[in-house]
Amino acid sequence: MEAISDLAFFSLIMKRGSLVAAAQELGVTPPSVSKRLAALEARLRVRLLNRTTRRISLTPEGETYLAEGVRIISDMEALEQKISGGNIIPKGLLKISATFGFGRRHITPQLSLFAREYPEVEVQLHLTDRPINLVEQGFDAVIRFGEIPDARLTARKIADNRRLVCASPAYLKQHGIPTAPRDLQRHSCILLRESDEIYGSWHFRSGARQETVKVRGPLSANDGECAIAWALDGHGIILRSEWDVAPFLRSGRLRVLLEEWELPPADVYIVFPTKNNLSAKTRALVDFMVSAFALHRAEKGKTPAVNW
Repeated sequence: MEAISDLAFFSLIMKRGSLVAAAQELGVTPPSVSKRLAALEARLRVRLLNRTTRRISLTPEGETYLAEGVRIISDMEALEQKISGGNIIPKGLLKISATFGFGRRHITPQLSLFAREYPEVEVQLHLTDRPINLVEQGFDAVIRFGEIPDARLTARKIADNRRLVCASPAYLKQHGIPTAPRDLQRHSCILLRESDEIYGSWHFRSGARQETVKVRGPLSANDGECAIAWALDGHGIILRSEWDVAPFLRSGRLRVLLEEWELPPADVYIVFPTKNNLSAKTRALVDFMVSAFALHRAEKGKTPAVNW
């Protein structure tokens, strides 16, 4: 059983993100955690982690050990659940990631309700707009937008969402209304520096037609709320998710442009590692989020019951 214990120990280090945090979880000193990690690496005869004074990162061997180890631990949990009659209560650390804006406005309130329903689950929410590697960074689930490219991951859609091109009535009155994507090249566009998209390139589709437009403008930011504030002040045209701009569309402070054109998918998913048997805590979270956002998902050919 030493190997299983070591797997759980190593998984805990990656979930907590540092040797110090792991030591706090285990109720021991950081040097003792470092010593145990060194003993594990000596037993396996490989280096599992690259360690500096500020951060840890997985070596290729460490990534394999963690990925396979998490699967083995999950299988052990599933076996115990099967033997005990499936009555395991969701409990333990649940590490979740979401983007700043959506995480603050929509995920945080739901996790508050989740924590009341499952008091034995310790919820750890990490907000970031950087890409997340679930395995390497030890997350149980990630809330993300658009298509899921990694076949090792499972995703369930929790909400419908579109990307929209918008501007304020004041800007449109002064500069005119674009009628085709190429018209955007003559307009001031407010750019968002997102790591997963080519900076300043907007992609459109209408039936069989596709257009990619390189847009420009005097203002750019790495935060969506800043971009929206500038658009509301009449500085230019923005491309944002529907959930982000819906209140301003309803109030008339922003107008949707190029409505006959579609932009890349932006539906909201909860993503988790593909496993034969999910842990009880992760399964509970996934089911909870799918239920919580049910009114934001449309049946095929229909619109959602509730708009953002």
